[in-house]
Amino acid sequence: MISAPRDTFTIPLSTGATLDLGSRCLVMGILNLTPDSFAERGPHPDVPSAVETALRLEADGADILDVGGESTRPGAAPVTADEELPRVLPVLRALHGRIRIPVSIDTYKARVARAAIEAGAAIVNDISGLRYDPDLAGVVAETGAALILMHMRGRPATMAAEAVYTDVVRDVTAELEQRIAAACAGGVPLDRIIVDPGIGFAKQPSHSYGVLAHVADIAAVLDRPVLVGASRKSFLREALSDRPAPERDWGTAAAVTAAVLAGAHIVRVHAVAEMVQVVRVAEEIRRHG
Repeated sequence: MISAPRDTFTIPLSTGATLDLGSRCLVMGILNLTPDSFAERGPHPDVPSAVETALRLEADGADILDVGGESTRPGAAPVTADEELPRVLPVLRALHGRIRIPVSIDTYKARVARAAIEAGAAIVNDISGLRYDPDLAGVVAETGAALILMHMRGRPATMAAEAVYTDVVRDVTAELEQRIAAACAGGVPLDRIIVDPGIGFAKQPSHSYGVLAHVADIAAVLDRPVLVGASRKSFLREALSDRPAPERDWGTAAAVTAAVLAGAHIVRVHAVAEMVQVVRVAEEIRRHG
């Protein structure tokens, strides 16, 4: 079999719309509003240029826009909500009414999530899986936003030391089950939850490749839609040597293809126009396989 099965899901959003997952893999475009992104060159964007970039990502074929104001690269130091909010809110407000695709806020802070949802975001993308801020589940439940729960251990500054697994696929799956249970206990309906196995987060390259190869197994156990974020990440250096992050799009294309064939529902990427082509071809392979 050339491709794994992919179940269909309808995810309610806080805007009243729904996100239909499964008929094809969706592309989530990344809008970094941090001054220290690992994956992109260039200065911290101002609001007009950020809005221009967001609209270009939509025009390039992004199905979802993921807006982030804090770097979570390995070794990154945390920022406060007071630092994060001025980075993301002006852009979200400027995009409101101008962008048609759903907007996700990449944050683990309840205060930032609430403000972002009020400004038009419909999805909360939490790298911590609700481990960092005990109030975040309540905000998601109250506002009706969808929730992406990512697997990781520790914090970005310390997570490398946590990359010890007995069986990485089983361990990641079990820990995501725990995060789903925590979300539901916090009032988030199961039908609003998407999972992300956290490629590159508290994982050695071999762990990330192992998780990527077994997306279908993770999805089958959890019975939730799966997002895969492999774009330009450092695990690709295992195959690409020391090529810098902005030059890893060919490697990203291979990882995206593998994710689509493995049944991923969403892929999160930087180079949207290029990866849309990759996803479309991979989907044709699935269809004919």
